[in-house]
Amino acid sequence: MSHELVSTAERRSLALGIGFGIATVMWAIGYVAFMQPGLLLGELVFAAELLVLVVGGAWAGRLLGSIRAGIGAGLVSGFVNLLIVGSLVQSGDGLSLLIWIGGLLIASALLGGIGAAIGRRWFRADRLGASSPTGLFSMVAAATVFVLIVTGGLVTGMEAGLAVPDWPNSFGHNMLLYPLSEMTGGIFYEHAHRLYGMLVGLTAITLLIMVYVHDRRGWVRTLATLIFVMVCIQGLMGGLRVTGHLTTSQTDVRPSTILAIAHGMFGQFTFAAFVLLAVVSSRRWRGGEKPIASPFARLDRTWTSLLVGALVLQLFLGACYRHFATPPLDGAPKPVPPAWAMHGHLTFSVVVLIVALVAGLRAKTRCEEGVPLVPTLGRTVNVLVGIQMTLGIVAFVTTLLRKTTSIPIWELVPTSAHQANGALLLAAAAALLAAVHRFEAVEEIAAPALEDRVAGPIGG
Repeated sequence: MSHELVSTAERRSLALGIGFGIATVMWAIGYVAFMQPGLLLGELVFAAELLVLVVGGAWAGRLLGSIRAGIGAGLVSGFVNLLIVGSLVQSGDGLSLLIWIGGLLIASALLGGIGAAIGRRWFRADRLGASSPTGLFSMVAAATVFVLIVTGGLVTGMEAGLAVPDWPNSFGHNMLLYPLSEMTGGIFYEHAHRLYGMLVGLTAITLLIMVYVHDRRGWVRTLATLIFVMVCIQGLMGGLRVTGHLTTSQTDVRPSTILAIAHGMFGQFTFAAFVLLAVVSSRRWRGGEKPIASPFARLDRTWTSLLVGALVLQLFLGACYRHFATPPLDGAPKPVPPAWAMHGHLTFSVVVLIVALVAGLRAKTRCEEGVPLVPTLGRTVNVLVGIQMTLGIVAFVTTLLRKTTSIPIWELVPTSAHQANGALLLAAAAALLAAVHRFEAVEEIAAPALEDRVAGPIGG
C-alpha cells in the first residue's frame, strides 16, 4: 500500500495503537518496580518511564513521519494512565488530582513529540502501508493480555489470590482509588492484577471499535465481538472466584477454587483469541497469495487440532495442580497437591512434546503451499515447546526442593515463566490451526499431479 493510500483515519488509529503500547510497557515497568520498592529503584523507574515515552514517540515518528503522531501517541498513553492516577492521590485532594492529570498529559505529549522528532528522520513513505491499524492494535492488545496472564500467574505463585477479600471494591475502596501506599505484600499482587484487568477491558473495547471501523470481514468482526465477550466473562469469573456470589461485602464471601481454575484456563483461551485476531489482521495474512491445494492439508489440520486439544488438557492438569496446592484462605495450612494432577501433568507432557514437534515440523515444510505464516508458526511452536519442557523440569525440581512456607524467588521465577510460556504455546498452536485451515477451501480440487510435486520430510 502506497503512502497516499493510507488514510487519515488509519494514521490516527496507528498512533492510537502505539499510545496503548507505550502505556502497556510503562505499566509493566511500574509493576516490576513495586515488586521490590526502594528509593534508588524508584528514581531509575521514573527515568525508564520517561524513556519509554520518548522511544514510543520515536516509533510513531518513524512509522508515520510526523511530530504530531508522537504527540498523539503520548497523549493516548497519558489518558490510559489515568486509570492509576486515582491511586496516587490522597482521597478528597481535588487540586492534587488536577495537577497530576495535567502534568501527566502535558509531559506525555511533550516527550512523545520529542521522540517523534527524532524518529521521523528514519521515516520511509513506502513502508507506511505495511502496517495495518487493526493488526498493530491487535498485537498491542495481545501483549497487554499476556502481561495480565503473567501477573495472574504471580498471584497464584505468591498464593495471594485472596489477599483482597472483596470485589469489585478493594477493602471497600473503589478499585481505581485504592491507595498505592497500601498495596503491600500479597495485596499488591492481587490488586495490581485487578488494575491490569481494567487496562485489558479498556483495550478490548477500543479494539472492538477499531475492527468495526477498519475491517470489513464479517467473521473478523464476529471474532472481535467474541473476544470482548470473553474479556467480560473473564473479569466476572475473576471476581466471583473471590466472593463466590455477587456481593460487595468483605465478610460474606465464599471463595471458589473451581472458579479459580476456570479463570486461569479461560484467561489463556482469551489470550489465544487475541493472538489469533492479531494474526488474521496482519498485512501478511491479508495480503498473501491465495493458498494452493496440498495433499497434506488434511493431516496438517489433524495434527494441529490434536496439538490444541492436548495443550488444553495439559493446561487443565497444570491448573488443578497449582490451585489445589494453594491454601484456600490466608493463613490456612498448605494442602497436599493432588497426585493425579501432578502425575498426569508430568506424564502427558511427553505426549504434548511429540504432537507439538510433529505438527511444528510439518508446518515448517509448507513453504511451497503459499499459505502465509504457516512455516513461521511451525518454527514458533517447536521453539516454545522446547522452552516449555525445560521450564517445566526446572519448576518441578525447585518446587520439590522448597522446605519452607515462604516462596523463594528461585521457585517463583521458573513456575511463573512456565505458566506464561504455556500461554504463548497455546496461542501459537491456535494461530497455526487457523493458518493450516486455509488449505481447506482448495484441497478438494487439487490436481492429481500436485501430489508428485509437493513433498516434505514428514509424509502425509
